[in-house]
Amino acid sequence: MSVNGARGEASLKIDDVELVIAATMSGLAAVSTRLECKSFQELFMRLSGVEAAAVLAGIELLTIKGDRLAAIQKLKLKHFKDCAAAFNTALAHHFDGDEGNAEAVDETAN
Repeated sequence: MSVNGARGEASLKIDDVELVIAATMSGLAAVSTRLECKSFQELFMRLSGVEAAAVLAGIELLTIKGDRLAAIQKLKLKHFKDCAAAFNTALAHHFDGDEGNAEAVDETAN
């Protein structure tokens, strides 16, 4: 499954289910609301800290490609490290410079 790093996408594999995760603002708002986070820092800590409720919400609400429900059904504690890595990659996009934005705009325009 193709991943566009310039858009902050990250790959995640739960057994044989491949997903693409992206920390879109609407997705982050939905996760934050579900988890009742009071700040972005709390949201970041819960997603990167592999809290069970945060991992489930993250997979459900931040997946942009792949079968999120199949992934949730196959999810085990052994997958949490990979989930944290994918969430961190997607979240890091918001802290990077704007160099990737020009690529994303060009790709969308073409």
